[in-house]
Amino acid sequence: MESRSLIAFVKKRAVFCAACLCALVSCFFVPPSRAYLSYIDGNTLFMLFALMTAVAGLESCGLFGTLAVRLCAVVHTARSLAFVLVFLCFFTSMLITNDVALLAFVPFALLLFGMQKAVPRRVTAFVVVLQTVAANTGSMLTPVGNPQNLFLYNNMGVPLAAFVRVLLPYTVLCGVLLAAALLLVPKTPLAAFAPSPARSPSAGWKKILYAVLFGCCLLAVAGGIPKGALALGVLVAVLVCDRATLLRTDVFLLATFVAFFIFSGNLAAVPSVTAFLQSFVRGHELGAGVAVSQVISNVPATLLLYPFVQDVRALLVGVNIGGLGTLVASLASLISFSLYVKSGRGGAYLALFTVVNAVGLLTLLAFSAILSLWFSA
Repeated sequence: MESRSLIAFVKKRAVFCAACLCALVSCFFVPPSRAYLSYIDGNTLFMLFALMTAVAGLESCGLFGTLAVRLCAVVHTARSLAFVLVFLCFFTSMLITNDVALLAFVPFALLLFGMQKAVPRRVTAFVVVLQTVAANTGSMLTPVGNPQNLFLYNNMGVPLAAFVRVLLPYTVLCGVLLAAALLLVPKTPLAAFAPSPARSPSAGWKKILYAVLFGCCLLAVAGGIPKGALALGVLVAVLVCDRATLLRTDVFLLATFVAFFIFSGNLAAVPSVTAFLQSFVRGHELGAGVAVSQVISNVPATLLLYPFVQDVRALLVGVNIGGLGTLVASLASLISFSLYVKSGRGGAYLALFTVVNAVGLLTLLAFSAILSLWFSA
């Protein structure tokens, strides 16, 4: 029974376990010392904790479900519903992260399309795939959209506007491509939807609390609040007002970051490894970011490659567009896959996901090459 539980845990937390294993192995080459503390980027961990906690609180209040129900009340065809659900993921991921956007709106898409007898199952799969692409590409625009952006923004030392400008052309293109892809969804008339679910009596003050905490997170990203003070304030507020929310905060993601900080720091301390990675990465940051993301996903790829890059902006682009491609290229993609598999055929979904993501990745790579030629001319 214990072995089954262990296997289930490893499957569920595969990236966390892999990160811990990598960190442990690296410790044999670079023995633990006080230098390990210098590997860990506290500001990233503080921001990530505060942001995840605030968003988990907003989600527990039913805010995202209420928003979706109200927006979907005005649609009348499968295509218009798909537009709403996909672009909800696209725009909300810029503020609440790509994984939270998918956790909030993919189940809603499965529920609403599942109620429509006239809509084929393949249409539902296509919409969920597009929701996944939307969350991964919309989130690339802002520092709080995904963990790799938060880490790189904290280390780039550039104004928020300068950060956004790097990925704005890619985000706009992705929005246009998503809109074009949604034209493939048929204009099947929809039956009436069920009313919005009832709210908990405590939801009102909780929404205010977490809205304030979320606003403080955005202010901290802009440099208005020290990140350590923000994390402490969020922790105290939640401990006093709503301890249950701490259980919904993904501490394993925080621990995964710590493990990869140790692993990448130890790699950087080995001269031969440093020389190899510098030759592999420097001058090829965008390609390296895309390639490594396909294998270990874009968050670990960022932490692994960052110590060896020369052009951080190229790495930023690489790990963001590298979130498209394989199923593991972005951990958020595994969320929508697992949600869909519970109610449908995983093989058919995976095939469709791979085709759509391959087209998207190749398009963005070609667009990047065009931008490079344009600005170098």
